[in-house]
Amino acid sequence: MKKTVKLTALLLSLAMCLSLAACSNSSAGKDKKYVVGISQFVTHDALDAATNGFIDAMNDAFGEDGWEYDLQNAAEDSNMCSTIATTFVSQKVDLIMANATPALQAAAAATSDIPILGTSVTEYGVAFGIENFSGTLGNNVSGTSDLAPLDQQAQMIKDWYPEAKNIGLLYCSNEDNSQYQVDTVQGYLEGMGYTCKQYAFSDSNDIAAVCQTAADNSDVLYIPTDNKAAASTGIIDNICHGNIPVFCGEENICRGCGVATLSISYYDIGYKTGEMAAQILKGEAKVEEMAIQYAPEFTKKYNPAMCEALNIDVPEGYEAVG
Repeated sequence: MKKTVKLTALLLSLAMCLSLAACSNSSAGKDKKYVVGISQFVTHDALDAATNGFIDAMNDAFGEDGWEYDLQNAAEDSNMCSTIATTFVSQKVDLIMANATPALQAAAAATSDIPILGTSVTEYGVAFGIENFSGTLGNNVSGTSDLAPLDQQAQMIKDWYPEAKNIGLLYCSNEDNSQYQVDTVQGYLEGMGYTCKQYAFSDSNDIAAVCQTAADNSDVLYIPTDNKAAASTGIIDNICHGNIPVFCGEENICRGCGVATLSISYYDIGYKTGEMAAQILKGEAKVEEMAIQYAPEFTKKYNPAMCEALNIDVPEGYEAVG
């Protein structure tokens, strides 16, 4: 009888240990701390705002203690983007957020398994060489776009300078999305009767010379959403300030050297990317089924200092850049 009691007690004790272990494992699963790798191509206001929006959305979804991130900046070096992506893969992060096209392309080349979300990427079809892009990549990549309607950007120039004749399109030749934007805008502008010429620089070493040539031979300049231009607005402004109007694809370039822009909020698209990441990590959505998301609204903005320097009047419907 005593042996039976002892055996029963031992079995009960073992069952309780197993039950506690199971509860502990279950709790650990629920309390998993997600790790996200953030790869940002370069430091400038637009990309910084997108990263901040992403972090805020993730904090709202998980709390600051429910996830952690490793933020790496490639300092405008595409090779460094590849190194960062490879490091994230070796660390087995739960998700990669790639801020700007070179960071996204590098991440996609590094892994087909880890979910990747891009932001501040203009056109995903162009970034991945997909013709007739449907809006969903169907693999481990999705994200948000910073594209503002290009026909409306061209129309801005018409609204401000209907009598201009020569439009210079200034952009970085190493950014596929910049080429896409200037080609598209050029088509709209030529349809309005303007003569257009593209002026491409390869990096920060030749931007001053190319910009000077463009300014000398144009009535108006247009700069698309372009990371190298965004990081070099001081150089552009030194040449163009008070001499030639510059229309820009995004607000932060306009703030640095432009007259007007059709603006989106980079913080908002970054925040949306964070919301998408939370859905993936919580198992509420599959990255391969997620369509690319776009900014919900666009705002016409002007730079008061540039307008004053050029002594030009602002058309109705524009608000000053912050």
